[in-house]
Amino acid sequence: MIEDRCENGGWIGRSARSARAGLAGLGLAAAIASVATAPPLRADHRDPQVTHRILDFSDLDGWEDDNHAAALKVFTETCADMTEPDWRNICAVAQSLRREEAKSFFQLFFRPVEITRNQPALFTGYYEPELTGSRHPDARFRYPLYAMPPEARGGPWLTRREILTSGVMDNRGLEIAWVDDPVELFFLQIQGSGRIRLREGGSIRVGYGGANGQPYRSVGEELVRRGVYSPHQVSAKVIGNWVRRNPEEGQELLFHNPSYVFFRKLDDMPDGRGPLGAMNRSLTPMRSIAVDPAYTPLGAPVWLEADGAVPMRRLMVAQDTGSVIRGAQRADIFTGSGAAAGRMAGRMRDTGRMVVLMPIQRAYALLPGDI
Repeated sequence: MIEDRCENGGWIGRSARSARAGLAGLGLAAAIASVATAPPLRADHRDPQVTHRILDFSDLDGWEDDNHAAALKVFTETCADMTEPDWRNICAVAQSLRREEAKSFFQLFFRPVEITRNQPALFTGYYEPELTGSRHPDARFRYPLYAMPPEARGGPWLTRREILTSGVMDNRGLEIAWVDDPVELFFLQIQGSGRIRLREGGSIRVGYGGANGQPYRSVGEELVRRGVYSPHQVSAKVIGNWVRRNPEEGQELLFHNPSYVFFRKLDDMPDGRGPLGAMNRSLTPMRSIAVDPAYTPLGAPVWLEADGAVPMRRLMVAQDTGSVIRGAQRADIFTGSGAAAGRMAGRMRDTGRMVVLMPIQRAYALLPGDI
């Protein structure tokens, strides 16, 4: 995905852990009765333009060939945070399984539901950037990552240009680190989280800490509007190279986007783990996706059929959101950390379809009428 990300939050529910303890040690078949006792769900009023179609697992192209155990491991990373009784009970079963039971688990407790709303599927990618930085500024490391000032909270504040040129941030101790490339910092703000490799040794993990409340404007679209590039040519790499070749015009291009993102240090993040998603848990490369929670519950397994240059058929888990991830058939695929992951994410703009795996009663409750 060229641009547009951000927003985190989440919690861990004590009741979810209690449900796990109550069903711990049950075999897969023995646990079915416990899950089936969840209260019946009823269909409520919905957008009439949204359609729900229940599929068979045999309708999922490539289902038999996926690594279901890998998907199950990712599902258990966040399912304990889901609050509804049917999800809690299913999560408790999932956490007691052996690897070889993974595919049977998904097929026993879920039904594939294709959710559509008069718009084509679009799958893009995002990643965790890695920048080179320092704890102290000098002639090379002179572009700061800022924590959010208190006056920026609660509504629209200064624009990107005003924040960076007015001196309002000076001498306030809000700098988390300094980096050597303003373009990479710009894209770090778009991704919402990242890693700063320090010249002093070690690294700092940073996450989304808030924004100035100004509207987002795409610098890629602006380059197209100016006639510099055609739409199919624009990528993060192309934008970055243009800004570096044209430093004065490039700075003005970045100011075209008035939105500005602040950061927070993630001191308790293990170095080998992925960044935090919207469920406040680490993301897993090529298994975690950002979705629109208006259509896809956070924590739900999602079967993805992406028809790009290299077709992808894989069971993912909805563990994140994004400011422009909107729609029933819209997903952003987390590709990992660093430059290679960034190149992979930048190439993704695929069609296909996504199918949400829903607990059985919940799936049928989505159909017209009562169950």
